[in-house]
Amino acid sequence: MNNLPKVAYFCMEYGLNAKFKIYSGGLGILAGDILKAAYDLKVPMVGIGIKWKQGYVDQYISEDGRTVDTYREYNYDFLEDTGVTVEVKIKESNYKLKVWKVEQFNNVPLYLLDADVDGNENRLITSQLYGWFSEERVAQEIILGVGGVKALRKLGIKIDVYHFNDNHPVFAGLELIREKMNKGLNFNEALDKTRDEIVFTTHTPVPAGNEVHSHRLLEYMGAYLNLDYWHMKRLGGDPFSMTVAALRMSRISNGVAQLHKETANEMWRNVEGASNIIGITNGVHNGTWQDNRIVEAYNKGNGLLEVHNTIKKELIEYVERKTGVKLDAEKLLIGFARRAAPYKRSNLIFSDEKLIAPYLESGKVQIIFAGKAHPNDYTGKGIISDIVKYAKKYPNSVVFLQNYDMEIGAMLTRGCDIWLNNPRRPQEASGTSGMKAAMNGVLNCSILDGWWPEACLHGENGWQFGDGLGVDDFKTLEELDEHDAKSLYRVLLEEVVPTYYENKIKWEEMMRKSIETTKEKFSAARMVNEYYKLMYTK
Repeated sequence: MNNLPKVAYFCMEYGLNAKFKIYSGGLGILAGDILKAAYDLKVPMVGIGIKWKQGYVDQYISEDGRTVDTYREYNYDFLEDTGVTVEVKIKESNYKLKVWKVEQFNNVPLYLLDADVDGNENRLITSQLYGWFSEERVAQEIILGVGGVKALRKLGIKIDVYHFNDNHPVFAGLELIREKMNKGLNFNEALDKTRDEIVFTTHTPVPAGNEVHSHRLLEYMGAYLNLDYWHMKRLGGDPFSMTVAALRMSRISNGVAQLHKETANEMWRNVEGASNIIGITNGVHNGTWQDNRIVEAYNKGNGLLEVHNTIKKELIEYVERKTGVKLDAEKLLIGFARRAAPYKRSNLIFSDEKLIAPYLESGKVQIIFAGKAHPNDYTGKGIISDIVKYAKKYPNSVVFLQNYDMEIGAMLTRGCDIWLNNPRRPQEASGTSGMKAAMNGVLNCSILDGWWPEACLHGENGWQFGDGLGVDDFKTLEELDEHDAKSLYRVLLEEVVPTYYENKIKWEEMMRKSIETTKEKFSAARMVNEYYKLMYTK
């Protein structure tokens, strides 16, 4: 292992533990799982991130069914003070950043930058993850990228490869270029050498997830880092696309599933000078997400359904404590938990309410929803309000769990019977929650998007609906949605429900097959090994 390249993994958020609130959702939880897998594998890696004083939004539902955003300040007594501070320039002000170290979640060292320091003009810059607006976002990305490189230098950590997880760390690439130009190289020489050090993971294929900034803003914020407009335009275009710049500053990039690789290559095909985008499918950390009792039952070869039913009852008790609603442990329980975004279609199952209503009224089908909308995303908040409306209409069978976090995610991906996922194909990059469910014997019922085309054995380890058709196969989104809803109802009501109620032997066999086909193939360990083999090592 000593001859492996030393990697600095840059990410805006990390989900290492439910109580350590420096994560928002899937991107951060993926990053946390990577640091844990790297620790398990004893590979040379460190993480670079930000210490978010208030974390991501806490989101609750008011009595009238609307979302309410709140923030609280967190103090953590387990952070190690490295004694190191670095300075970055934002606008015309110098900011001192404290560097903290975290490594008690069985993870490789994670260094977190913190602007909450006496003397800084705005100590709140590192308060809210994805909070506020463009100026604050650019300031935070300067802290992550420029501050991160400077922290590594001051800590004396020699790095061979800089891995940018999503486009937020792009300014680290500019700092690496600036370092080389300060030593006498011209821009082209510095870019060539820097490109040799950077690898990039692109995520969401939805335009809103790919940040774009005006050059006027970047120059005003101090993000040019001694480069000029023509250099910056060459990297990111005009307006400046963070994803385009990352593609041009990296020697190789990856999509997070094999289908996503194809989608990303198509999406960015016109970017001149972009690195090649390969496919490395995401994985999840078994030790964090797989229930030990399920692992034991699987290894013993019997009692899998019995153990699952115990865990299901724990989930039902958890839901009752949270909501006052007592679900029925004997009835089919569907889980749906993810960010409230239109393409994820949280409410697809209610498309034909007349059809699904009898199942909900009788309790034959029960559904637990969870998710958050970004504080500035009123469309997403509308989606949550819609789900809450159905929860009120069907109070004994539809539940919405407020303030979705890692704890809720773990409970649902262990305790539900079915994991439902219905994005508009191919807009789901990966969908790691489905992997967590599958490893626990919770059967996926999903559109063939993200990771599921690589795993699905229909009727053996889960179910697919939609038949692999997507946005390009229909004239309108409404037609696609109608097609997918009909397919969902057919599979759910003609295959899933009868199997659950009439053939428990087959259900348990499918649970075993689900675990067997995912526990290694979709593990974070496999993913990290592939990163070293296909991305980090030249």
